[in-house]
Amino acid sequence: MTIDELYKIIKDRQLKMPEGSYVASLFKVGQDRIIQKVGEEAIEVIIASKSANRTRLIEESTDLIFHLIVLLIDKKISLKEIEQELERRKK
Repeated sequence: MTIDELYKIIKDRQLKMPEGSYVASLFKVGQDRIIQKVGEEAIEVIIASKSANRTRLIEESTDLIFHLIVLLIDKKISLKEIEQELERRKK
């Protein structure tokens, strides 16, 4: 799955709010919980990066990217805007 595909799935869950969806539950609880999850996952990435367990770092990085996308969608920020900023910084 690509980052773009993941973004579209999360956006769809936000729009449809399916019962039993973890993503929908994050949007229902609100911004503070989403921000908290991004922070927790960032800390877990840092801890995992200190260990020799490459697999754990991949898992935690995946969790961080997932929750960061939830936050971006909550804040109405598209991947295109992130790409544009990356392009701007390249110069």
